Amino acid sequence: MAKRRKHDQRQGQDQQQEQNEPGSSERVRGSAPSPGRFSGAARRQASLDQTSGAPDGAATNPFGEILNRLTRTLRAVAGRLRPAWQVITPAGRAALFVAVVAWLLGVRLGWQELFLVAACCVLALLIAVGFVIGRPSLDIAIELDPARVSVGSPAAGRLVATNRSRARLRALAVEVPVGRGRATFRLPSLAGGAAHDELFVVPTDRRAVIPIGPPSAVRTDPLGLLRRDAVEQTTVELFVHPKIIGLDSLSPGLQRDLEGQATRDLSTSDLAFHTLRDYVTGDDWRHVHWRSTAKAGRLLVRQFQDTRRSQLAVVVDGARASYRTEDEFELAMSVAGSICVRAVKDQQDVCLVAASHAVNAASQHRILDTLARGTLEDGGQDLPTLAGRAYRLARDTTVLMLLTGSIVPFRTLKGAAVHFGPDVRVIALRCEPDAPPGLNRSGDLTVLALRGLTDLPGLLNAGSV
Repeated sequence: MAKRRKHDQRQGQDQQQEQNEPGSSERVRGSAPSPGRFSGAARRQASLDQTSGAPDGAATNPFGEILNRLTRTLRAVAGRLRPAWQVITPAGRAALFVAVVAWLLGVRLGWQELFLVAACCVLALLIAVGFVIGRPSLDIAIELDPARVSVGSPAAGRLVATNRSRARLRALAVEVPVGRGRATFRLPSLAGGAAHDELFVVPTDRRAVIPIGPPSAVRTDPLGLLRRDAVEQTTVELFVHPKIIGLDSLSPGLQRDLEGQATRDLSTSDLAFHTLRDYVTGDDWRHVHWRSTAKAGRLLVRQFQDTRRSQLAVVVDGARASYRTEDEFELAMSVAGSICVRAVKDQQDVCLVAASHAVNAASQHRILDTLARGTLEDGGQDLPTLAGRAYRLARDTTVLMLLTGSIVPFRTLKGAAVHFGPDVRVIALRCEPDAPPGLNRSGDLTVLALRGLTDLPGLLNAGSV
């Protein structure tokens, strides 16, 4: 019995020791371990769990890093080789391709002839390098005489090439872009400091601004395998003005006298005498007309009209939807040029809005240059929008001229005239090559139908412009 009691006491002590042992019962029940004892281990385990649960691309991938480095290297090499690759012409690239293919086939088939073909192609490319290496010491200038012509008039240019080095320059080609085309000149061998010039003709069958240049000195080999261009930063413009017709001095509706154009606004002090009126307190005694005062027996003073300098605004519709053909638009440009040039000769201020271009000037060249730049566009601004732009540029306009095509309705013309005040005279010219010339009035708006440029003087006189 004593032995049994001792055995039961030992089992009770062991159970009590297990219950008192830290973390034993918590592990059985699934509770967290004591934070003070296992905090460092828990943090390391949490860090491992976060690393194992991260996305696949977040972990460092040696293969991906090598691939990125290789890609960057290839891009850098391609950037350095791009200028050299651009020197090789299509014929040179074909020769290089033939050399590579012939060498590969020669290695596989063992044919000596294929190795010979590859060697010849490589040798030709190496010889071509000697023709294009270096940069020519050449100054290239382009001169135009004249720089402004009318449609159909001859226009000539001159290319002057000067060797600015002391060494002789071998023969080479010079290419000059002319509008959408390209002119090529063969220069002979030039001694040091020598110059050579070439003449060329520019077609002027259409109104436009033709850019000429920049010229480039072309160095190439006899087989045309390699080509290197030395481009000069020289560009000139040839202005092809619209064809215009001479007009007589515009009639008093547009004309300006020595002092200015008289208006309907009355003033007590100006140069345009209007009438006599009774004296009112505050009138300037210098304006009393004493002779009339003596006859009438009461004080009479002079009444004047305000005078202002005539301001002509010309608006050319730039929307393609306003014209049946491009010939109508070209006729509108010619009419605008004829009227503006005459107004400048009459010493009037002119505001021109031609499609997307506008100018406020009293210079004939600036007006015609602006007309040369005007183009007909599908999404071009319509006539009322351009008239609003003209009003913002010239608020003192006295006469407004609207030029448009044959399919613009009458309400559009009225809408364009709304931007200006009632004192502004509005004249609309519709270019209708297939219709007889005519004149129509509606209130303050005068509409002229123009068939050709030669009809313009007669229509302006008939409309008492």
